[in-house]
Amino acid sequence: MKPNQPEKLIVKGKRLDGRAFDEMRPTTSEVGVIKRALGSAVFKFENTYAIAGVYGPKPFHPKFMQDPQKLILRCKYTMVPFSTTERIRPGHSRRSTEISKVVTEALANVVFVEDYPRTGVDVFIEILQADASTRCAGLNAASMALADAGVPMRDLVSSCSVGRADGQILLDLFGLEDNYGDVDLAVATVGGQDKIVLLQMDGIITKDEFMTMLELAKKGCAEINEKQKEALRIKYETGELNDNE
Repeated sequence: MKPNQPEKLIVKGKRLDGRAFDEMRPTTSEVGVIKRALGSAVFKFENTYAIAGVYGPKPFHPKFMQDPQKLILRCKYTMVPFSTTERIRPGHSRRSTEISKVVTEALANVVFVEDYPRTGVDVFIEILQADASTRCAGLNAASMALADAGVPMRDLVSSCSVGRADGQILLDLFGLEDNYGDVDLAVATVGGQDKIVLLQMDGIITKDEFMTMLELAKKGCAEINEKQKEALRIKYETGELNDNE
């Protein structure tokens, strides 16, 4: 047994944090949290904390890389050194580069890139605290930050994780389930509906298990989508706009 590995992840029909199998952790979402960014947002899955800032659309540099027909979207995902129990080395890693790429591809499905030729939008995502599902939290925050910045989008992107531990299919994995479970699947949908823009899995499952996990993930994404929209409504209904708006 690995150090700190629990004997069981499911005890008396409950997960170690007390949740039901199809229950999500408490979530927190808020927009307009960075005053100097054109758009910004925070999204939390309880102890997983992501913040995103958006800068643009703005002239893209260097000029020779401009696209005369569309906007160029760039996302940068990083984890701060103190985000986990063991200090993370600052700077780029293979993991952060990979997640930056898949987040960019997911968001490019909803941004009207044709509306802003020769320009670019930079999205910076920082994970301040990690307890699994960091790419999902970062993607949720980035989507909200783009909407907060007024970037034209087809809809919000909503993301959550599902997995399998002790033979049970679980929604929204937390740290121990992510580290010691059998399967981890990250899913993102457009507008909490059936269009999937992110699908990444570690582990081996049957086709039936995969379909069950996918349906559970869609349910979770739809729940997150409502939280995202509510955060945007609160900001604009109360008139709490930043200096850039």
